[in-house]
Amino acid sequence: MNDLSNYRKSYDKSELLESTIPEDPINLFNKWFHEVEDYGGVSEVNAMTVATIGLDGFPKSRVVLLKKFTEEGFIFYTNYNSEKGKAIAANPNVCLSFFWHNMERQVIVKGTANKIEAAISDNYFDSRPDGSKLGAIVSNQSEIIPSRAFLENKLTKLEKQYEGSAIPRPAYWGGFMVSPLEVEFWQGRPNRLHDRIKYTVQEDFSWKIDRLSP
Repeated sequence: MNDLSNYRKSYDKSELLESTIPEDPINLFNKWFHEVEDYGGVSEVNAMTVATIGLDGFPKSRVVLLKKFTEEGFIFYTNYNSEKGKAIAANPNVCLSFFWHNMERQVIVKGTANKIEAAISDNYFDSRPDGSKLGAIVSNQSEIIPSRAFLENKLTKLEKQYEGSAIPRPAYWGGFMVSPLEVEFWQGRPNRLHDRIKYTVQEDFSWKIDRLSP
């Protein structure tokens, strides 16, 4: 048995106080995102965990890449026929989480996911390298396949098919936007008395700000 009870560290790199935060969580997210990026030590600052409720009733989490965030929400791309895509179609309530260990920070977003406009997905797909475009077409994401060779053979055929030609976005691949209902910011502090600030959207689209006990 591996006993991890002695894995401890002190959190003392920053603080999160009501007196210095904006009224809008997206502005604070933007500030934190770029501070984490500038601080260094995180190879993919935009990596986030997406949690959904599966068709089997169980929650499932996986790491994907955030590709855009605005006042309206957080955008990521996937295969709509994947396990996560089917889960979102059945239940759009999702949770996003970011863990930035270099600055001892977490952000947790509770919200609803909806497909973005096809034209936006088209524009993003067109910006991807050809290899990534073909990969999206090759993969029937989350489906059982017989072997690695099966994928590679499909890719070889598609490379020949689209050689010298534009590669269109498949209709089953595109973006989701997660519109936030709650956004919690967690800043590690000494003695496990961490700072936790939660923003909750109100009926008039303003944000209620609360401090949570660690």
